Amino acid sequence: MMTKRTVDSKRPLVIAEIALSHDGSLGMAHAFLDAAAQGGADAVKFQTHIATAESTFDEPFRIPFSKQDAKRYDYWRRTSFTAEQWRDLAAHAKDLGVVFLSSPFSVEAVALLAGLGVSLWKVPSGELRSRDLFDAMLETGGHILVSSGMSPWQEIDDTIALLRSRGAEFTLMQCTSRYPTPLSEVGLNVLDEMRSRYSCPVGLSDHSGTVFPGLAAMARGASIIEVHVTFDRRMFGPDVPASITFDELALLTQARDAFSEMDEHPVDKDAMARSLSSMREIFGRSVAPSRALPTGTVLAPDMLVAKKPGGGIPTEALPELIGQRLARDVVPERILSWDDLEKAAQ
Repeated sequence: MMTKRTVDSKRPLVIAEIALSHDGSLGMAHAFLDAAAQGGADAVKFQTHIATAESTFDEPFRIPFSKQDAKRYDYWRRTSFTAEQWRDLAAHAKDLGVVFLSSPFSVEAVALLAGLGVSLWKVPSGELRSRDLFDAMLETGGHILVSSGMSPWQEIDDTIALLRSRGAEFTLMQCTSRYPTPLSEVGLNVLDEMRSRYSCPVGLSDHSGTVFPGLAAMARGASIIEVHVTFDRRMFGPDVPASITFDELALLTQARDAFSEMDEHPVDKDAMARSLSSMREIFGRSVAPSRALPTGTVLAPDMLVAKKPGGGIPTEALPELIGQRLARDVVPERILSWDDLEKAAQ
């Protein structure tokens, strides 16, 4: 079960967005789950489309990619799963130890997913004005991820006001609804503005097809990173150009763990310096003769240099050595010690 504490933790939640990249193949959907878990994802996200509840014959394709569906309505029907198939996918995700979620595109889809125990909801960018969807999700009491890819600030203001009036737990996601998104349009600065404007957890829903925005967003303190995933960039589907491979997902999740390890262990600089005192001595410098000098030599500036290691006469004591007399022969291959000087000089 997802909680605000989990979303708010210093370890960002990485969501592998499968969406409809399975193209209606249940076996492929399960294979995506396995690969996402192996890649270190914390959660997997699908899309739940119920054609009769969501669409009409008049809905156009965003990209006319399909060779077997005359209308987008047909595409939704062909790629949808039954309630039992969704239950199997959710159970598989649970067995893998990853959070299961799916963006619902109708009130009926919310009811289907709620019946599976879904408690983390993603509101797609194009549904920010769909109050019936919000109402249905809010009734579940789950944490809501709000994607803002198509919305101006006023619309986001209204949405956040609604969520707060209902006492909802939510995370606001920066998103640019281009597939793929040029790096110049990712909008990392918007993460900072959202955090300042709403004082809430923020995340990045990335469509760039690269790992760079996710890494940068983690470094900026994003609570959630969502990325589309694909087995190979030669695969079929409208989301492939906006997806990263599972090898790249593994890199992203390794960075998540590394960043968290560093963030969770603040360093006391003075204590660290004390623990490195022996190392400091190795890398430090001491006073050494610049050339071989016999016993009785009165030291002059050109006779002394600073050489490694530390632990001998410190270099800051060099001025007080000038004019002192050597008690023994010294060579440039050894640092000076106080015992090399006549006792009266010390």
